[in-house]
Amino acid sequence: MTTMTINSNCADTGKLILRVTLAVLILLHGVSKLMNGADFITGLVSQAGFPAILGNLVYVGEVIAPLLVLLGLWARIGGLIIAINMVVAILLVHTGELLHINQTGGWALELQGMYLAAALSVFFLGAGRFSIQGNGQRWN
Repeated sequence: MTTMTINSNCADTGKLILRVTLAVLILLHGVSKLMNGADFITGLVSQAGFPAILGNLVYVGEVIAPLLVLLGLWARIGGLIIAINMVVAILLVHTGELLHINQTGGWALELQGMYLAAALSVFFLGAGRFSIQGNGQRWN
């Protein structure tokens, strides 16, 4: 096995770990909304001056996009959708915490920031070889 093959396998394994972790953690939020509804989100969207129906796009960002990322099917598009979803979530729900530190000394939005960074990483890195579409597709 050559060094190039080992490095490629490691990079693809790292991409797989990143994809699965991001997708599962975001998908859990989506499953919660599927079970309990998105009224909280549609209410926030309405309060922000937008049509409440746009709040239902949360299902795209927290169900469909994570499934794309998890499977490695148009993973870059899924990562971009999750990133947009996180920016909207930060703006709608967490703007007041943007510059705050929590009780343990971390950024108050470290979880949201990590989701956003992971989603952007999937967008820029792609899904890797261990995915449905593999390395050969532009949006994967």
